[in-house]
Amino acid sequence: MSISKDGTFDSGGEVQVTTRRGDLFHPACPTRRLLDRIGTKWVSMVVKLLAEAAPGELRFAELRRRMPGVSQKMLSVTLQNLTADGLVARRVEPTVPPKVHYRLTELGLSLEVPLSALRTWAEENMATIDEALASGGALREMS
Repeated sequence: MSISKDGTFDSGGEVQVTTRRGDLFHPACPTRRLLDRIGTKWVSMVVKLLAEAAPGELRFAELRRRMPGVSQKMLSVTLQNLTADGLVARRVEPTVPPKVHYRLTELGLSLEVPLSALRTWAEENMATIDEALASGGALREMS
């Protein structure tokens, strides 16, 4: 499947579908597709750590040490996906065992700004959300 900048996609040359920008209900929506790719806590953490290291690199073991709770497998999959998406660059030193280094690409660095804004919003609002949840506020609103 290929998708043009205007949201038109071609699934094997058969059908062209154009979606409105911001149509989260359509699989070709750029926002929906991006959230599918980066919408995990691990992606946010990796981008933050690599942005703090920029323009330098961090090794796999250092990333894992700085990310409490992440498994080796989950970090590996996250880094593979970010590398495939062009957000992270990977460099391997041919040593035994190999030393693997990661850094954000220019595109990956540009993602730090919106993710930072999301972290700021969370820091400012999660206490209110937690209070509403603890008081059953969401259920009262529906009654």
